[in-house]
Amino acid sequence: MTKKITIAIDGHSSTGKSTVAKQLAKKLGYIYVDTGAMYRAVTLYAMRKVMVTDDKLDEEALLRHLAFISIKFEFDKDLGYGVVHLNNENVEEEIRLMEVSNNVSKVAAIPQVRKMLVAQQQEIGKEGGVVMDGRDIGTVVFPNAELKLFMTASAEKRAERRYNELKQKGNDVSYEEVLKNVEERDHLDSTRETSPLVKAQDAIEIDNTNLSKEEQFDKILSLVKEKTDA
Repeated sequence: MTKKITIAIDGHSSTGKSTVAKQLAKKLGYIYVDTGAMYRAVTLYAMRKVMVTDDKLDEEALLRHLAFISIKFEFDKDLGYGVVHLNNENVEEEIRLMEVSNNVSKVAAIPQVRKMLVAQQQEIGKEGGVVMDGRDIGTVVFPNAELKLFMTASAEKRAERRYNELKQKGNDVSYEEVLKNVEERDHLDSTRETSPLVKAQDAIEIDNTNLSKEEQFDKILSLVKEKTDA
């Protein structure tokens, strides 16, 4: 019987981490956890309570509310993976909006928020057979994961992909606005004090600037097979 492993996928924003993680989980019959969605859900909660805006964050108020924030993944049979629920409300679509993207890095930089969500993530994946993507999975959440990937691409290519995705969903955004958001998130994610975005020493880098989704998936699947068949 092929052994079940933990697959940690880290990397920059808009590199398609979630897409390939979902594909892998479906192919392997693993649990999929989108940790970025968890931080986005906390951000959405804070935005609804007017604790965070584009120019400020009331950190003390948010910390007082952490005990009232429940985040769960519930399986959607049509999509084939778990979607995020905030206090029993499906917020999968709302957390992907540009307004949330503009604020999530500020919320994710709060140590207490990361501590709460990392504990949840470790509990979900403690038995293995999990694909988890985020910013600190291979370095903090699962430092002993059997397979660690670090995904990257040029900021311009990532902005182009994100822009097309948002336009297809009917969002009124400009490419320049999306590129600015990508570059700002790169800076915030890599310079924050708690769990900054860094490539784990034993992670395999996947630069998908010039890779198709099919080429990338095949490449990663072969890496998974090397680990599970060993």
